[in-house]
Amino acid sequence: MKSFKRVLIANRGEIAIRVAKTLRELDIESVMLFTEEEKDLPHSSFGDISINLGSGPLSETYLNIERLVKICQKFKVDAVHPGYGFLSERAPFAKALQEAGVELIGPPTAAMESMGDKKTSKEIMEKAGIPLIPGYHGDNQDGDLLAKEAVKIGFPVLIKASAGGGGKGMRIVEQESDFSEALNSAKREAMNAFGDDKVLVEKYITDPRHIEVQVLSDTHGQHFHFWERECSIQRRYQKIVEESPSPALTQELRQSMCDTAVKISETMNYVGAGTVEFILDKDGSFYFLEMNTRLQVEHPITEMVTGHDLVQLQVRVAQGEKLPFKQSEILQNGHAIEVRIYAENPDKDFMPSIGTIDVVGESRLLGVRLDSGYKSGNEVTTSFDPMIAKLIVWSTDRTQAIRKMDKALSDYPFLGITTNRDYLKRILKHDVFLKGVTFTHFVKTYADDLGPRPLSLEDKALAIMTNGLISTRKKETREGVAVTTAWDQLSGFRLN
Repeated sequence: MKSFKRVLIANRGEIAIRVAKTLRELDIESVMLFTEEEKDLPHSSFGDISINLGSGPLSETYLNIERLVKICQKFKVDAVHPGYGFLSERAPFAKALQEAGVELIGPPTAAMESMGDKKTSKEIMEKAGIPLIPGYHGDNQDGDLLAKEAVKIGFPVLIKASAGGGGKGMRIVEQESDFSEALNSAKREAMNAFGDDKVLVEKYITDPRHIEVQVLSDTHGQHFHFWERECSIQRRYQKIVEESPSPALTQELRQSMCDTAVKISETMNYVGAGTVEFILDKDGSFYFLEMNTRLQVEHPITEMVTGHDLVQLQVRVAQGEKLPFKQSEILQNGHAIEVRIYAENPDKDFMPSIGTIDVVGESRLLGVRLDSGYKSGNEVTTSFDPMIAKLIVWSTDRTQAIRKMDKALSDYPFLGITTNRDYLKRILKHDVFLKGVTFTHFVKTYADDLGPRPLSLEDKALAIMTNGLISTRKKETREGVAVTTAWDQLSGFRLN
């Protein structure tokens, strides 16, 4: 069995901090990366060793495999935790580390390769008898053949890029006459994003729910699930509200989905943490969507309801430990919700927001967790992902968790820049959400309901108090340009 002494975190922001906290608990040194632009962000000084990658595009910093491997060698790193995004699902990175004698805290390379391609993954699942959405997953990419397959499947259909994700190369086609144009558009986008224009054509499920199951396997042939998360509240295929347990599942359906996820892990001879994603139809049928071979952004809600530190389990598995529990001992307790706080303006077509965060805030509640890569005084730019924080709450049941999340969002205003905070509050208070009737196009269907509302008395009071705090500060200048405060940028916390 291995024993790691030093681990490189090949990531940034909130996930880098989150991983470093667990490494510290395990008495393992962390090596943290940051760029020149990030030298004032919290993660830059959070590790035991911090390395400035300098300036330049991501290809020269966080995505530079050769450079990261050299850092591992120079600082005698035992293993690498990739977080999520960046190189977390890149098989070439895993191979390069293996050749350098460095352990990846992640799954086998073969699992990354097979699950990283939607076409290949569906072929594997089909052979294993896992339920799949009816569709065409063949190699023949002739436009006429794909059109005929679409007719055979029946409209509406979904054209989906075989490589990649995040909604790129994806088109919903309602009728046959629109298919050719949508196919060409999807292929162009897929080629630009992934360098591969292969697509799948599948039956489009109306009003689908997105359910995912957290799985984790060790090197001793043990395969576990840590129950499900519902991720149906999405915008442009990006999740913005997640919760566990799912309000859609009966105990019988929940067990069936989780057992299926474990069967997939067994089929893959999987090792480490992963997430099996399913589409749930209104009639209770569920279908395999994909498997993410990494930690998910929304993993904290699983930690909240199960009491397990998933990063710690990842490290223990990578060290070769046999996990000392049984499936029957992994229980769901209470209800957890996570929302993603983005630097964007939902009331202006989700326009990205930049500027200085004057005040982050602080929770006055128990059972609340803020995972953020920013603190008061930090600059938000467009160089990285617009997600500036994840807010997670736990309570005894769903109703109490929703109420707590609404209050927690008030505690963390992120003043000085515009965020989606009030938009998230509108979702939480929507009658349909309160009933637990969610689906993947929820925000589009109820777009009018989720539009701007008058400022609440609570927010007006907060704005007045914040003005008193911020107005006492002198404006800073950088290169002769005045840096505005939150009061100068009313849109940062006021909806007009």
